[in-house]
Amino acid sequence: PGIEMAAMRGSIDATEIGVQPGAVDDQSKAFAKMLAEASDRDQPVFLPPGTYLVSNLKLPARVRLSGVPGATRIVYGGNGHLMMAEQAEHIELTGLVFDGSNRWLADYAQGLLDLRRVAHLTIDNCQVTGSGKNGLALEHAVGRIGRCDISGAADAGIYSVEAGGLEISGNTVSDCANGGILVHRWQAAEDGTIVSGNRVRRIGARSGGTGQNGNGINAFRAGNVIISGNVVSDCAFTAIRANSASNLQITGNTCSRSGETGIYSEFSFEGAILSNNLVDGAANGISIVNFNEGGRMAVCSNNIVRNLTTVGPYTADPPGFGVGISAEADTTVSGNVVENAPLYGMQLGWGPYLRNV
Repeated sequence: PGIEMAAMRGSIDATEIGVQPGAVDDQSKAFAKMLAEASDRDQPVFLPPGTYLVSNLKLPARVRLSGVPGATRIVYGGNGHLMMAEQAEHIELTGLVFDGSNRWLADYAQGLLDLRRVAHLTIDNCQVTGSGKNGLALEHAVGRIGRCDISGAADAGIYSVEAGGLEISGNTVSDCANGGILVHRWQAAEDGTIVSGNRVRRIGARSGGTGQNGNGINAFRAGNVIISGNVVSDCAFTAIRANSASNLQITGNTCSRSGETGIYSEFSFEGAILSNNLVDGAANGISIVNFNEGGRMAVCSNNIVRNLTTVGPYTADPPGFGVGISAEADTTVSGNVVENAPLYGMQLGWGPYLRNV
């Protein structure tokens, strides 16, 4: 206790404002009052261990909320959303468990934590579980998501759209119904998100489709994104999928047991580096395609692709599944090792799509 008090010196103790761990009743009003008071005073708040049942919290401009990792549990009571922020200056959440209890979320809420236009965001050493939609839903966020454990989301674990310099690193994202880590934009533009050192596993595609869902890490219309050093396994479709993402780097990742393609760079992108990756188990290994949509200019080097299958999650267009590396249009393919590809080791363009391979 002495160390704990010293570490949190200068912070507001939640119990002093009437927020009690383990209280049976919904504490939303007291919780909202506590956050507003802390924001006005520009002070951090410490939540002692225990369970806090809350709903429909609108975060003020400045939130610095911390607890005891694994022991401070904020549980969603239902009837709307858990936490939302709009136009916040500074949000910092550390050492907290956010439990959605698999309860219904309102149509306006995109995730258990729905944070929009946050000038500085830090979510560190937290757990997010049982969300009825996305675990974390971020819009126009700047900052860092690190060392978090996100599981059991009914949609994606982390969904970021229109980020302004975001780092997603050192997290574990598992057992989500439609996606792992999604980095999206509404229109193609520079995004600059770094996705590194994460473990993503057991991602489903409950909402169906032929690749919109079921991806471990997905960049869509997001330029200047780096996806590196991740371990991605057991995804219904693709371990790492980039769609219309230019100036992209996918390097040093380990991708195991993908239902469709191990690593994908497709559609209207310009400039992609896919190197030093290991793909073990997939229907197709690495695919750099869609010159007909403007996809061109890539380097595919020093990858190992092995143990592919002709069986995928849908009926493939001819020639079918089982290709080690597919490449089109202004692409260099060098220094790769392909083993156990039942159809082709490499499929290098065809007709006009063979340009400058």
